[in-house]
Amino acid sequence: MRYDTIPPPPHLAHLIRFFWILEGAGGYTHHSMADACVELLFHYRGQFDEIAASGHLSKSFTSGLHGVTHVLRQYTIEEGFGIFGVYFYPHAIPLLFDMPAAELTNETAELRYLLKHEGSILEEKIMLAKNTRERCRVICDFTEQRLATRYTIELPVFAAIRDIIRYRPQVPIAKLSGQYYLSERQFERQFKQYAGLSPRLFSCIVRFQAAASFYKREVSSLGSIALECGYYDQSHFINDFKIFSGLHPREFFSGRSPATAWRDEDPV
Repeated sequence: MRYDTIPPPPHLAHLIRFFWILEGAGGYTHHSMADACVELLFHYRGQFDEIAASGHLSKSFTSGLHGVTHVLRQYTIEEGFGIFGVYFYPHAIPLLFDMPAAELTNETAELRYLLKHEGSILEEKIMLAKNTRERCRVICDFTEQRLATRYTIELPVFAAIRDIIRYRPQVPIAKLSGQYYLSERQFERQFKQYAGLSPRLFSCIVRFQAAASFYKREVSSLGSIALECGYYDQSHFINDFKIFSGLHPREFFSGRSPATAWRDEDPV
């Protein structure tokens, strides 16, 4: 498999964390874990099936949004594939798609359903693009055009969402709301509207993702990862990790789980 990430242009970095591609020459099963951000996905080669808990297979979309989630999913394909992804901060949903982020929490939605004719045009442009650079340019144009057609201001809660993701998932909510000059009640309401989750659950998922990012890094023990990521103790870390990944952290970090296969590909 090949996994690459591409940074966004600076003027869109407040909404887009990065672009990514994942390509494979053969069959693959992807294990989707808890995620505090939103992904806009385009399957430009091959189409995955979603595996239900019963084992039943159903076709996934060709292009669509995957909202913030704490629900585990599996997708599979038996042939070569290519996926282009846009990794958005969650407040991109209301700003670009005219809907509260909470409506997509733990959900997926086809792009054609969300944007009608405009979604079909965007999908076609991505599918016809010659390379990843051109696909990135198409998404940047789309983002700029959507922002230009609606009046938006940078709300303090947007910075709070980005700050939790980047720096401080363990800061108490009462303290965090005060830092952005909002009452705790205002902060909770705005946060759920623009992030799709309560600040507490969002922070727990971000902390889990920070722990998962230690994959392939030299660490002395699970306890050291727990301490580094702000967990109360190792048992709390293990419990959260199992909830948000479906795996014991020891299995995850062993490098022998199919759920971590894409992580073994070094981004360029």
